[in-house]
Amino acid sequence: MKIKVKTFSELTKQELYDLLQLRSEVFVVEQDCVYQDIDGKDQKALHVLGFKNNKLIAYTRVFKPGDYFNEASIGRVVVAKKERQFKYGFDIMEASIKAIKDHYNETLIKISAQCYLKKFYKDLGFKEKGEEYLEDDIPHIAMVKD
Repeated sequence: MKIKVKTFSELTKQELYDLLQLRSEVFVVEQDCVYQDIDGKDQKALHVLGFKNNKLIAYTRVFKPGDYFNEASIGRVVVAKKERQFKYGFDIMEASIKAIKDHYNETLIKISAQCYLKKFYKDLGFKEKGEEYLEDDIPHIAMVKD
């Protein structure tokens, strides 16, 4: 998988279309969750895009401290369903952690994780913080990595 890290203004129209399509495909259709994905925060984020054979298959967006949480953060973590067997989730998360270090010189990262993915994030060094909560009717938990 080839990784690109871009600001919102650096994204091509096709990349923006593809990342919104992938997010919708997974978060809205696959997870059967109606929510406002286009939330006005993409303009502040760094976008971490994972390509395989020139097709977007994995994605996250990352924020510097204060733009989403008080800490640097990673969100909208997504891998195309047919590509999950190849562990690209780890690759895109490691690239996102590196992007936060490289662009913001930060190592403390907070995420809002879907609860069924706790083990995945723990394997990347994140620890649970606080109690579970509902976000868009899906159980989540705050997790931090320092």
